[in-house]
Amino acid sequence: MISFTVTAVVFGVVFLAELPDKTALAGLVLGTRYRASYVFAGVAAAFAVHVALAVAAGSVLTLLPQQLVQALTGVLFLGGAAVLLMKKDEDETEVRKPENQSFWKVSGAGFMLILVAEFGDLTQIMTANLAARYDDPLSVGIGAVLALWSVAAIGIVGGKALMRRVPLKLITKVAALLMLGLGLWSLGEAIAG
Repeated sequence: MISFTVTAVVFGVVFLAELPDKTALAGLVLGTRYRASYVFAGVAAAFAVHVALAVAAGSVLTLLPQQLVQALTGVLFLGGAAVLLMKKDEDETEVRKPENQSFWKVSGAGFMLILVAEFGDLTQIMTANLAARYDDPLSVGIGAVLALWSVAAIGIVGGKALMRRVPLKLITKVAALLMLGLGLWSLGEAIAG
């Protein structure tokens, strides 16, 4: 059974944390050079792999005592908030152009770029934390993958327009505050538990 509340919370947290990340910029760069649907197919597949790994890692954490998991989750969320607040502006990364514009070349380039660039990224760690916190791998997985796919689509299709209207620093601060709140809440539950 899917919990829409858990899915919505995970979507919001992961979406806000990933929006100011390099993924939106990489998607924007790839989307301006190649067919958007080909880029999205590769990026979406890479994010599905990342979420599956993160949810599996988070599910393993649920085997530990609940109070320890809550404390660990709280500390990791606070660390993630600190990383976002101290983050410098990122430049567009240079993307090597595939030799042709075929589906497999373009989607493969998008897949490899995201697979390598996002491995061990903040949102992957957050997804593992959320999977451990909620002990609902399916709801967490759906929320995280939909958030990552949404950010990728925004980056590929309309990144420039969004960044002109909403300052990246504001998005980063909102994501950091959300993570700070989740971290304090988790630590509070660990202490009270």
